[in-house]
Amino acid sequence: MTAADFAARNHLKRVGARPALPSYLKQAWARRDFVFELAKSRIQASNNSNRLGMLWVVIKPTLNALMYGAIFGILQGANKPEDFPVFVVIGVFLFEFFSTSMTQGAKSITGNAALVQSLSFPRISLPVSTVVQNLLQLAPMLGVMFVYCLVLGTAPQWSWLLVLPLVALFTLFNTGVALICARLTVHLRDITQILPLVTRVLFYTSGVLFSVEKIFTAYPALVAVYDFHPLYQVLSIARGCIMEGHSFPAAYWLFFSIWSVVLFVAGVVFFWVAEERYGRGN
Repeated sequence: MTAADFAARNHLKRVGARPALPSYLKQAWARRDFVFELAKSRIQASNNSNRLGMLWVVIKPTLNALMYGAIFGILQGANKPEDFPVFVVIGVFLFEFFSTSMTQGAKSITGNAALVQSLSFPRISLPVSTVVQNLLQLAPMLGVMFVYCLVLGTAPQWSWLLVLPLVALFTLFNTGVALICARLTVHLRDITQILPLVTRVLFYTSGVLFSVEKIFTAYPALVAVYDFHPLYQVLSIARGCIMEGHSFPAAYWLFFSIWSVVLFVAGVVFFWVAEERYGRGN
């Protein structure tokens, strides 16, 4: 009798073996309190290391909005979109949620080597906790963003409430991105050096700081491509919900919902397949 036959007859399982996906997700859900507490502890740790603490969550995107808004406002001239300050604030604040989820999620396994190697738990908890951390930080950012919009002359309206389901979809989207990047980084550590460049490229090409229709008015085919750009879709929806006179195709809700669900499911499966490798890869 082989060792494998003996183990099967006595219902023994290999240490660290990857469970079936339903069981894996059930185990991960059972540790939701751990995910939430880990996210909160990271926020507290980062706040304790800075004199201004939680204020940096708002100060950083505010400074980015001021700096990039001033530079791109001058460069674009008459091609600036209407209500440009509000346009930039919404773009910068929401893109911050995406960029931090992706970059921090990518390091969630490799940056917690001791935890991954010493304890048995679904590793998916780590990248998910980074997205939860950024979601918790997004809450005060959204509050300040709405205040900025009011100060800059945007009247409140009921459509502002649609930002909540949009953030829920955006969280699914970012979780999928974080899971994919977390696994890729385990296999190829150099990805952490590339991601800052990727985020810069996406920042400058996703319509964060400019109106796609005005800048690419001579290239209608390129404008049409943006209809399928997920980050452009989420920014367009947010601006359409908050800014008066800023419209977007209603189909963007459907498109971004599909993007979010598909990327989330793909990220979960892609990450789960390599579950057994994470402890060894660190």
